[in-house]
Amino acid sequence: MEFIDLKAQYQAARATINERIQTVLDHGQYIMGPEVAELEGALAAYTGARHCITVSSGTEALLIAMMALGIGPGDEVITTPFSFIATAEAVVLLGATPVFVDIDAATCNIDATLIEAAITARTRAIMPVSLFGQPADMDAINAIATRHRLPVIEDAAQSFGARYRGRRSCNLSRIGCTSFFPSKPLGCYGDGGAIFTSDDHLAQAMREIRVHGQSRRYVHTRVGVGGRMDTLQCAIVLAKLERFDWELAQRAKVAARYDAMLSGRIGLVGRAPGCTSVYAQYTVVIDERERIQAALQADAIPTAVHYPVPIHVQPAYAHLSRADSCPVALEMAARVMSLPMGPHLSAVSVHDVAAALLRAAGESLPGADAQACS
Repeated sequence: MEFIDLKAQYQAARATINERIQTVLDHGQYIMGPEVAELEGALAAYTGARHCITVSSGTEALLIAMMALGIGPGDEVITTPFSFIATAEAVVLLGATPVFVDIDAATCNIDATLIEAAITARTRAIMPVSLFGQPADMDAINAIATRHRLPVIEDAAQSFGARYRGRRSCNLSRIGCTSFFPSKPLGCYGDGGAIFTSDDHLAQAMREIRVHGQSRRYVHTRVGVGGRMDTLQCAIVLAKLERFDWELAQRAKVAARYDAMLSGRIGLVGRAPGCTSVYAQYTVVIDERERIQAALQADAIPTAVHYPVPIHVQPAYAHLSRADSCPVALEMAARVMSLPMGPHLSAVSVHDVAAALLRAAGESLPGADAQACS
């Protein structure tokens, strides 16, 4: 069993993906070819944002977004410690300081009720992460940001396609950033990412920054980076986008099967009212994680932990805050575990994973649930 079965996904879309790749090989425009603009138009339409700027990775998306906002040395960016390191890394690379706010135990997303107390005169942005596939509490976060005249950057690396009160992730704040890393719900076959905004001025700035600050060929109006997304990767995402909504529906069915077997017996990361999730991960909350992982491994069932060490206690970042400043993040880091997830995971496989987890945790599996999910 694969934790994420990219091979099955490719086989299902093989003809379209191969055709798209061959088209790029035939025209030979590997950098900023026509598929780049085509993908940007399709993604903007999908989210409802006015602009989409494709970039070389999700990390680069965060970096370019903050560069466009002028964030730099001496500035602070409020974010969560419970995320992949890139969230804070992009802040530090600009000479700014990430200020970590603890998470909500139910969803593992940043606790919006704690954000306002962390704002100082040096705060330049708020950067929530839409973790595990569902958006953070963006209305509450945007309201705080509006009161303090701060931009919000949604780190939506895991949540492209999710909805928050009827609106798409990546179009929930002034800027949204996502990743097309292969394991994401919408992934390419290398690195890639995108930035979304409806602010014309910011969009222009970000387009220039991604090509070394260039407003036109060899005219550099601002400091930039080499942050373009390759044409081949854009072609692959275009091919996958054709069946993306179907895949999201399948992911939701897989999650519902897990829920039916595990809810009330195993702790689950909660889904907030008004949100949908794209289930970048299906994550449970358990004690004795190492023992349970070992038991599942003995049954040839892969698992993963996102994330075992919160950012605020990572060696490179520990000097920025006290280790005990985010106790919920520390607790969740010790207890979360992600199960196999994907649009091609069969009902039988879901049953086998859930049954093995329940056995390892000492929980019984009622026959009705086993029959319903088999």
